[in-house]
Amino acid sequence: MSKSSVLSAPLWRRALARFTASESDLAAEEAQEDAVRNGGTPCGQIPDRTRACVCGTLRSVTLRPRGGVPALEAELFDGSGSVQLVWLGRRKIAGVEPGRRVKAKGLVACDDGQRVIFNPVYELVCPEKV
Repeated sequence: MSKSSVLSAPLWRRALARFTASESDLAAEEAQEDAVRNGGTPCGQIPDRTRACVCGTLRSVTLRPRGGVPALEAELFDGSGSVQLVWLGRRKIAGVEPGRRVKAKGLVACDDGQRVIFNPVYELVCPEKV
């Protein structure tokens, strides 16, 4: 069921959809809502060659040289998709680690079929206390 059809469905149908959804689907939906609440554009909706703000959780952080230059790469996931964040010339950035919530801004490009933001402006997002 698409997101727009879920929102237009009666309350009991939305509750039933949440009850029967898998745990990963619920986590992805919650991540999307949190990303939008923090001012991010869903990764799955970002067109190529546009400036965007994304917000999500870092799934992985790796050091991978690009053209002989060190590059720190992080996969940001927001429930709708993912974007690679690449900091050229960096081996490590304090606080940028798997599981951390990050808000990043920059020009979205396409590299080997995947969305990527090179040298994004970023901020670490504190987890909300429940």
